[in-house]
Amino acid sequence: MKIINQLSKEFNIKANQIQQTISLIDEGNTIPFIARYRKEMTGGLSDEILRDLYDRLTYLRNLEARKEEVIRLIEEQGKLTEELKQEILEASVLQKIEDLYRPYKQKRRTRATVAKEKGLEPLAELMLKQDILEGSIEELAAPFINEELEVNTIEDAINGAMDIIAEVISDDAEYREKIRDLNMQKGTINSTAVDPEEKTVYEMYYDFNEGVNKIANHRILAVNRGEKEKKLKIKLISPDEEILLYLSKKIITNEKAITTTALQEAIEDSYKRLIAPSIEREIRNILTERAEEEAIKVFGKNTKPLLLIPPVKDVRVLAIDPSYRTGCKLAVLDETGKLLHYTTIYPNAPQNKVEEAKKVMKELIDQYDIDIIPIGNGTASRETEFLVAEMLKEIEKTVYYTIVSEAGASVYSASKLATEEYPDIDVSIRGAISIGRRLQDPLAELVKIDPKSIGVGQYQHDLNQSKLGETLKNVVEDCVNTVGVDLNTATPSLLQYVAGISSTVAKNVVQFREENGKFVDRSQLKKVKRLGPKVYEQCAGFLRISNGKNPLDNTSVHPESYDTTMRLVEKLGYNKEDIKKGELRNIEERILKYNEGLALRLEDQLKNLAEELEVGLPTLKDIVQEIKKPGRDPREEMPKPIFRSDVLKMEDLQLDMIMTGTVRNVVDFGAFVDIGVKQDGLVHISELTNKFVKNPMDVVSVGDEVQVKIIGLDIERGKISLSMKQVQQ
Repeated sequence: MKIINQLSKEFNIKANQIQQTISLIDEGNTIPFIARYRKEMTGGLSDEILRDLYDRLTYLRNLEARKEEVIRLIEEQGKLTEELKQEILEASVLQKIEDLYRPYKQKRRTRATVAKEKGLEPLAELMLKQDILEGSIEELAAPFINEELEVNTIEDAINGAMDIIAEVISDDAEYREKIRDLNMQKGTINSTAVDPEEKTVYEMYYDFNEGVNKIANHRILAVNRGEKEKKLKIKLISPDEEILLYLSKKIITNEKAITTTALQEAIEDSYKRLIAPSIEREIRNILTERAEEEAIKVFGKNTKPLLLIPPVKDVRVLAIDPSYRTGCKLAVLDETGKLLHYTTIYPNAPQNKVEEAKKVMKELIDQYDIDIIPIGNGTASRETEFLVAEMLKEIEKTVYYTIVSEAGASVYSASKLATEEYPDIDVSIRGAISIGRRLQDPLAELVKIDPKSIGVGQYQHDLNQSKLGETLKNVVEDCVNTVGVDLNTATPSLLQYVAGISSTVAKNVVQFREENGKFVDRSQLKKVKRLGPKVYEQCAGFLRISNGKNPLDNTSVHPESYDTTMRLVEKLGYNKEDIKKGELRNIEERILKYNEGLALRLEDQLKNLAEELEVGLPTLKDIVQEIKKPGRDPREEMPKPIFRSDVLKMEDLQLDMIMTGTVRNVVDFGAFVDIGVKQDGLVHISELTNKFVKNPMDVVSVGDEVQVKIIGLDIERGKISLSMKQVQQ
């Protein structure tokens, strides 16, 4: 109940909602299934909130498990007091538990453990008591000389005792917490160059200082990378004087004691030798974890709209994977993405066979009735774009081109999956096929690539790879389940992201389809090997069958709601055929007329119907939306790709020019926008809108079509500064 109450407070969600959500998670339900089909239990929590809640639940459960383990380990040593136990139980973060456990942790041999073996612990305790006011510390230490234990002199005894005291101070949880807090508030991250004469991308960090409490996440990742590449030296500058003063006040309780000078030395040694290096590592880790967490979130948020770019349906494409020396690879795909033809042209340096390349493209456009030319945005992209734009002016047919992100295309081309799909086709041609298919169905194509390779974030290769991988897998899973999957055309790489379906079951679904023909009914899924009742429950609603036996199979209505749906349909005077023909578009009007005499609003009519049908109101609303438009694709509401027929050069740009562009990437400090020239322009966070912006993602997303004004041009360095707020005025 403690965890439920804490989550309820943190998320500002009712405790019973939290409790029911946890029950659903513990029963093995997937997040997409819970978000879509258990709204009554969760109170309609989104998949994003559910994932955050799941992560926090996991952390709190691990926290409780660690508390129990630490209590057990200290108890086994016979050192557990009721006060310590209570402190551990009340800890709200893992760091606090580890601080409390630190004095009892099995250590490697330290100077303090060696001193304890020499029998110097009682002397350390006497020194810490500070109640001896007469005589000298040498007299206090004299009885501890023991040549057998290698305590040969008074100095050896005092130094050994000071080593023990230094470790006691270092292990104190209260001191460590205070020192950590002081560093978080007043510490500074300092960055200097390893070689100040060397020109690198890290020059702005060659003499860099920023407060720990102010440093931006992208700067933390930047200096970390510079350090990793041995271009920067990073250190934490701590408020040492304030920390030492704090420790002295806490530890030295009687300045008249004969042990005061020795204690002061032990405090300084403890801080400089033991605490400071350890706290510096902790602070750097805290900052890095925070920055990585934010960068992973940015990556996930940028990936989602990229995956949900609307498919360009029913078009024939001539896809181009541009290059210089090795030539531009061309792939002709029909409306279904089937490869019809492929070849290579050499319009760019060093061959420069421009006229020959144009001739080949014109012939392919004519022969295959091409509608759109997608061009990959990698090497030689803009040169190839000039060629295509020039060629399009020379033909009568209206054909457009568009720039498509080719991030990860080379990874896919050389993958095992690509080899299985196109065993007889050269690796280089597979890249062009991928570019073409990304236009026709971005989601189905991009799921074939490791999400890390899609390239819409910052420092993705420096981040915690397992956390990044898990986050991006969740994003892909949410996108796939939001859109739904055609059961009769989906590949195993797409099916494995459907709620509940593993990669093995995905392969089994395709194998069943190949052996038995197309699925005509969702219930056939139950015959698929290793697809049991639980998996069927999780996945069925996300798998679509167009032109099947039951029109509800082409909607996201779950089979468990089919009876309810048909009762609703009949109550409103429709039948199954009407759903199939798509004739329920006026369903809301019929609902309004259902109890005409009551003259109720739509919401009230729906509430009455929900009671009659004994179904939750959120589920009923979802059913109405689905049967109103079977086969609905939510991606239709997303920004469409920009199609062009002409091209701009950097030299064509002028200050104050207003243009339409596509957001390609969103980072901490702004957004990169493709305005149709070689280089993406940057809209700095301060130029996104007239209002204060804390996070650029609150204003723009990857794939958005935006109006921008050119406010800065550096043609030599290929830099374009853009503003969105100046267009809004």
